[in-house]
Amino acid sequence: MFTIINRYIFREILFPFFMCLFIFTFVLLMGKILQLMDLMINKGVSIIDITKLILYLLPTFLLITIPISLLISILIALGRLSADSEIIIMKSSGISLYQMLLPIGTASLCALILTAVMGVMGAPHGNYATRNLVFDIAKKKASVGIKEKVFNDDFYGLVLYAEKIPVHGDFMEGVFISDNRLIKEPTTIIAQKGYLVSNPESMTITLRLKNGSTHTVDSSFKSYKIMDFSSYDINLDLSEPISGTKTAVAMTDKKSKEMSFLELAQGARNLQSGDPIRRQLIIELNKKVTIPLSCIIFGILGIPLGIGQVRSGKSRGFTIGLLVITIYYVLQLSGEALGETGNVAPALGAWAPDVILGMVGIYMLLMAARERPLRIDFVTPIINRIGMLANRGKIGTGQKRHRK
Repeated sequence: MFTIINRYIFREILFPFFMCLFIFTFVLLMGKILQLMDLMINKGVSIIDITKLILYLLPTFLLITIPISLLISILIALGRLSADSEIIIMKSSGISLYQMLLPIGTASLCALILTAVMGVMGAPHGNYATRNLVFDIAKKKASVGIKEKVFNDDFYGLVLYAEKIPVHGDFMEGVFISDNRLIKEPTTIIAQKGYLVSNPESMTITLRLKNGSTHTVDSSFKSYKIMDFSSYDINLDLSEPISGTKTAVAMTDKKSKEMSFLELAQGARNLQSGDPIRRQLIIELNKKVTIPLSCIIFGILGIPLGIGQVRSGKSRGFTIGLLVITIYYVLQLSGEALGETGNVAPALGAWAPDVILGMVGIYMLLMAARERPLRIDFVTPIINRIGMLANRGKIGTGQKRHRK
């Protein structure tokens, strides 16, 4: 039964949760803002495409920020209740710590459902749609960015110059290209016409040159090669505006982060044991369960950590939350690295952070329910002791030097 006390605790968690969710998502989005602004201002990308990119990126960001916001909001809410002695009043009224599990468990379950939806449906669809949209933007940037009588270096390793571009922009005339992709053999290409050809299936953009010649000089300047051609194709390696991967590289298959739950399971089933790609798929498959489950783990950890802040403000809850999140993601990255290299089973590497922190959280919750909460600042006396010993050492050294 959701009593008044349970609703009260749930509301205390709700406001910090949405505030933290907005702040953390905005911070992650700020990392892409400069790139998005560059696309819009310098590359001529429309505001509609920029808005689509933001919407496609949001599920991936929310997959990270929802569990983080949940933990910090629980710590802030319980820290405020502890600082105002409301936790003590609840206990004196006969409300046990286990009864507080209902509102916190409800909040954790809601966060779990949201995270699961983002992980199973939102993030794969968003990542795949982002890649397709980046390719479309790249096509537009390739055609819009090239101006006649202007040297263009937007393409990796290439400098492109077009003497004339008709109004309709379907082709270029008087094309001059400096190809420095092979450092030992830089090549100069001259062609009468050039066409931009895109292939949506392989997601590549090709510059097709007509009636020209290539001029190559080796690094020692001892040989000079000329080759005439009627048709010559150059695959354009575009800059990486959003996705962090080269958009002109052929990408016919979905990446692991773009696959649904069933696609990951099917892909792992079709590959042989020991295949690095299979290990990666298994890790990604298990992460679709472990990341949402981390909301429950954080909910369990948040209770003993939150009620232990008797006289501390919200800042300490925020700091403790970031520390726990850092430990969780360090364990996650370590487990993934060990799983991908084959040092441990991929499933074990993916489940390690949830299992470790889950056991720690249950133990701390049991200790807190028995009125024997663990002190999270137990390291402070040790640090103070080390400092006293260091100071004594300095004093002793100074006295010895003085005697000499």
